[in-house]
Amino acid sequence: MSQHRLARCLGLAGSIMIAVTAFFGGALPAMGDDPTPVGLWRSDGGPAAIGLWFAGLAALGGAWWMLRRSVPSLRWAYVTVALWSLPLLVAPPLASRDVYAYACQGATWAAGFNPYEQGVAALPCPWLESISPIWQDTPAPYGPFFVLISGLLVSAGWSLAANVVLFRLVAVAGVVLTAACLPALARRCGVPPQQAVWLALASPLVGVHLISGAHNDALMIGLLVAGLTVIVSRPGRAGPLLAGGALLGLAVAIKATAVVVVPFAVLAGLAGSLRLADLLRAGAQVVGAAVATLVAVTVAGGLSFGWVTGLASSSDAVGWTSPPTAVGQTLGYLPRAFGIRIDLIPYTRQVGLAVLAVLLVWLWWRVWRRGRDPLHGAALALAATVALSPVFHPWYALWPLVLLAVTVRDRIGWFTGVALGASFLVFANGVALARYTKIPGAPLMTLAVIAVTVHLVRAARRDAAVAADPVPRTVEDPVA
Repeated sequence: MSQHRLARCLGLAGSIMIAVTAFFGGALPAMGDDPTPVGLWRSDGGPAAIGLWFAGLAALGGAWWMLRRSVPSLRWAYVTVALWSLPLLVAPPLASRDVYAYACQGATWAAGFNPYEQGVAALPCPWLESISPIWQDTPAPYGPFFVLISGLLVSAGWSLAANVVLFRLVAVAGVVLTAACLPALARRCGVPPQQAVWLALASPLVGVHLISGAHNDALMIGLLVAGLTVIVSRPGRAGPLLAGGALLGLAVAIKATAVVVVPFAVLAGLAGSLRLADLLRAGAQVVGAAVATLVAVTVAGGLSFGWVTGLASSSDAVGWTSPPTAVGQTLGYLPRAFGIRIDLIPYTRQVGLAVLAVLLVWLWWRVWRRGRDPLHGAALALAATVALSPVFHPWYALWPLVLLAVTVRDRIGWFTGVALGASFLVFANGVALARYTKIPGAPLMTLAVIAVTVHLVRAARRDAAVAADPVPRTVEDPVA
């Protein structure tokens, strides 16, 4: 059996094992009396569910990793991704209960309430018991476009099962949109399209979290990639800049974090020019279209901009998978040896956001003034956003991975490793492993932050030295 056929069969076997797990150990509407890992293990069929779940992830992830540099063709990649997705498309939700929250937020809007002013418990939502208690009283953290979509879907379906199917179809549409646009971006950046599609869409994160979990990140990513594709198709032209900006505005109207891509999209539309006048012209068109689209969607839904402040509620979850949160946890453990309890997490999170703001400005300036690839700059900006945000969920790794897949030809192994590891951070029923592994998780993540920081500082010093003396010397060079 060839390597490609072996990988396809191994990945399909993993996908089937994961799908089977969904029927008796997935994120079903009934949460159960004890949804913790221990409770899952003690439940009927618990050991089998856990074993199938991690074995399936290992098989699917191993098949993806096996072919990360040797995908035979674009058509083969498309067919394999579709084949692996089919079992997960027909199985109950996995690894997250967010789709139930989407349905309740849509029901809130459909009933005439503003989901940015109260939690779903205020309706009350008919499926309230399917949502984790921590999210029942918090405002919706998603943009007005997705709230509008949620309300329309709930109005069309109204039963919980029908709503899950409809939200999953929206997620599939986002994945298909991404798949359709990736080859054009990859060719522009000199990356083989089949490699880009494989790295971006064949990982376990896509099948488990975007398709089975029906996360709205699928549509956000699809709109981001579509907007960038339109802009780079004819840079410098008003029509593509306005259309691309509108698509990016829709992406921001789903999740606000998409906004970090917009400044780099402006640079992508400059047609190679570094002049300030051209920058301002492209910026006015891209940013203007994005803002106009965002405002139009907000007004059309009869909503307010309260979703911006609602983003703060998404940081209620505390897990060491977020580096700033892990540092705060670790620093908080040290005074406990002296009987002192202090919560340093809010402060380390604020430091992380401040560092992110500086880093985003530096990345943008570096792309503009040094002529670097704006699409790669957008990928790095998303990677920085994921790394320095107060909360990290496994599917967040897909934000930068999709753009890294089309902009990096050879040196993407480090991030594919991160994405593969992130696949194992949550159980099939949606319980996050980080909640029960604060030690050693937080200290180990803190050590990783220190190591990465040291590496980046050394790399920056090397780049500065090369910029100061770009001509390498040899032993024959005369001493100045």
